[in-house]
Amino acid sequence: WDLTHRSLSSTPPKNTKDQKRMHSSLVSASLYVGDLHERVNEGELLDLFSIAGPVASIRVLRDAMTRRSLGYAYVNFHNAADAERALDTQNYTVLHGKPIRIMWKHRDPSKRKSGVGNIFIKNLEKSVDSGSLNDTFSAFGNILSCKVATDEGGNSKGYGFVQYETKEEADNAIHKVNGNIIQGKRVFVGPFLPLAERQKSGDPKFTNIFVKNLDESVSSEQLQTKFSEFGKVTSCIIMSDEAGKSRGFGFVNFENFDDAAKAVNSMNGTTPWGGKTIYCGKAEKAAHRQAELRKQWAHRKQELLAKYSGTNLYVKNLDDTIDDDKLRATFEPFGTITSAKVELDSGKSKGFGYVCFASPDDATRAVTDMNGKMVGSKPIYVALHQPKEVRRAYLQSQNLQRSYNSGQNMRNFPAQSMPMMYPGAPGARPQGQGPFMMSPFHMGPGGGRGFVPRGPMNPAMANQRGGRFRQSRPQGQIAGQPGVQPGQPQQQRSQGVKFSANVRNRDQAQNQAMPAGQQAPQQAPPPMPVVPGALSKEQLASMLVNATPEQQKQLLGERLYALIAPSQGALTGKITGMLLEGLDNGELLHLIDSPEALQSKIQEAISALQAHLEAGNES
Repeated sequence: WDLTHRSLSSTPPKNTKDQKRMHSSLVSASLYVGDLHERVNEGELLDLFSIAGPVASIRVLRDAMTRRSLGYAYVNFHNAADAERALDTQNYTVLHGKPIRIMWKHRDPSKRKSGVGNIFIKNLEKSVDSGSLNDTFSAFGNILSCKVATDEGGNSKGYGFVQYETKEEADNAIHKVNGNIIQGKRVFVGPFLPLAERQKSGDPKFTNIFVKNLDESVSSEQLQTKFSEFGKVTSCIIMSDEAGKSRGFGFVNFENFDDAAKAVNSMNGTTPWGGKTIYCGKAEKAAHRQAELRKQWAHRKQELLAKYSGTNLYVKNLDDTIDDDKLRATFEPFGTITSAKVELDSGKSKGFGYVCFASPDDATRAVTDMNGKMVGSKPIYVALHQPKEVRRAYLQSQNLQRSYNSGQNMRNFPAQSMPMMYPGAPGARPQGQGPFMMSPFHMGPGGGRGFVPRGPMNPAMANQRGGRFRQSRPQGQIAGQPGVQPGQPQQQRSQGVKFSANVRNRDQAQNQAMPAGQQAPQQAPPPMPVVPGALSKEQLASMLVNATPEQQKQLLGERLYALIAPSQGALTGKITGMLLEGLDNGELLHLIDSPEALQSKIQEAISALQAHLEAGNES
């Protein structure tokens, strides 16, 4: 029973009865062509199959999005005789270094998916390919499909599959070939079982056992001698590295299951050679072993989450001087702490950590009292710790809501207020130009208002209130009448006009209603608000804790405006607006604390402004 014997390897002649049976079940002249290289196209297949006869159509199936080949195609002939000729002569032809696999196209896939007539062959010699396997098993019936499994390099994995047209043909092949020698190796042939059925059967029988934690001095001969006490050993090996040194584990294969089970029960946890305690168990594939480890870890993770639910706190915005001991001391007044840990990066604090209490009540009190409290020089954030999956889902929902709100707001904006990216590729931000998104709101060609402080402003910014620019007028000029000086004759407007509090620019309208040469009465200035630029870090932090997100942004912007104004002058508003739009509150606080980081971001913003202006000039 060798592939070199023509009694098995030669394809049996097809008689008229066989052809009639084949054509009765396959009414079309269509072929399925699988295992195609991704570069194979319709033209190459047309050249190949036109040798067998006129081809009606060819279609290589491709991905709808990427248009890459899915690795299979359908070839339709005008008559079934030409299709059968192509199946006999062109099967396993090599295209782009990969043999193709041809079979009849079945319009009803139920037979193929049922697995009827499908057999599994293992322990094949590496030199056996799909073509030679097909030649061997074609002696027992009509083969619908035949394939030897290969790796990415095209090398045989030592097993394959053959599907016959009927179950009787498959049973005959199993009976005749199972246990015989093909190309010098004894093969196993049996019915193919899908993975789901193999797992469902839960067959505990095994003959191959895994032995680990072996001393380096133990040899394969010693291992085989010891395990031969439990039954006949067919093979035994200790794995070694490239230098021939033992890796401390090996495999022992018995002839029958009972001997293997007896060896596992007797040898597991013993010290047969003194020193180390060995482990013996069923040898499992890496994929199955990894799946079991993942399952165990997932179960362990759920147990830990249930155990520490409501007791583990997440603390962030920690000062760099806070270590594990200081973090524990900060939270100890609220109850018994089981662990306190500050996360480090190369020995330096990453600014966040975890505190685990013994009871949920203590953790709840700590969250209530400590969230927003000043620890060191920063207000800390304290909340119950969330698992990564829960946090990821929460952030995704937030991003979706933010995107939806942004889309709703954009519908209400004029076209000139739509945000735009840096000059360059549309829809993408080039690398190396900083983290800011530009918009005409911040840096329009004619100058934008940028960030507008609510407190005292310099003269250059005084005309930017109300969200738009107003041209400064010379002192004494009457609003709404350019070039008219006090004392010049002009038509007197009607007096006694009432103005609504909601009318825009009512100061301008009131000035227009005054007689010539008279100014509108001066109103008392509003009380001066607190200027965040003049606050200390601690005062600013305490104000941020009780502020809404919009108020926090305004407070931080005013503090940044005060820091940027001395060096940037007229560009201060634009740069501050860019920083507020491109960074979150934590990063803004870092810029306030770090002059070096602030100067770096200022330079990035200036570079972005220059690039935008150059792009505007070119256009």
